[in-house]
Amino acid sequence: MSAIGPDFISLQVSNLESSAEFYQNYLGLVRSQAGPPHAVVFETKPIAFALRDLLPETELGSGTQPGLGVALWLHAPNTQEIHDKLIAAGVKITSSPIDGPFGRTFTFVDPDGYLVTLHSKA
Repeated sequence: MSAIGPDFISLQVSNLESSAEFYQNYLGLVRSQAGPPHAVVFETKPIAFALRDLLPETELGSGTQPGLGVALWLHAPNTQEIHDKLIAAGVKITSSPIDGPFGRTFTFVDPDGYLVTLHSKA
């Protein structure tokens, strides 16, 4: 037997409600009714995406950046519109929009310091 591939992605966050609102308001993600009380699961496809409270003894600010070395890419057909909304809100953009093999692509920093890349081409 072998693993088939990613099936669920979850980020630990310092403030669950604040982070959930960020992903809802700026990326347009929709909360699922499913999920445990310590997490917010979004209705994403093909892979489920969630935010969860920090596990005991986890300190996001203890390193240079949470998730260092992990690349989190989300598909968003309206990438430029989301970029402009994030800029207007003062969200840090670490890689400006470019057009490439994955369509319009850029990277931003979420409220907990995770780097998230959006791309427009599925």
